[in-house]
Amino acid sequence: QVQLVESGGGLVQAGGSLRLSCAASGLTFRTYTMGWFRQAPGTEREFVARISGSGGTTYYTDSVKGRFTISRDNGRTTMYLQMNSLEPEDSGVYYCAASGYYCVGSGCNRADQYAYWGQGTQVTVSS
Repeated sequence: QVQLVESGGGLVQAGGSLRLSCAASGLTFRTYTMGWFRQAPGTEREFVARISGSGGTTYYTDSVKGRFTISRDNGRTTMYLQMNSLEPEDSGVYYCAASGYYCVGSGCNRADQYAYWGQGTQVTVSS
């Protein structure tokens, strides 16, 4: 049974930082592309970033480039999202997800390309 469990969300002031974690179990972690998505109230789930199974390739949505860093530790079967210079527009529920697709370029930025999902962690950035 695959489980993805996010943690690290919270309330932070604009300009602050948070580090999200996603602990995975029940899957061969290193073989999965992992991604972060977020969803604000009344909006569609939005792609944030993804990382290849080896960790060698990453891709970000334009609005977070230079501020967020995705990483993974395959030995600990955990993925991270370091978020710096947070803005109120970054607020929402952040979800981690696992994809069995081979992703290149800007690929694997759709929610339907991810087979497994966590329950989400709330991030609130106050202005």
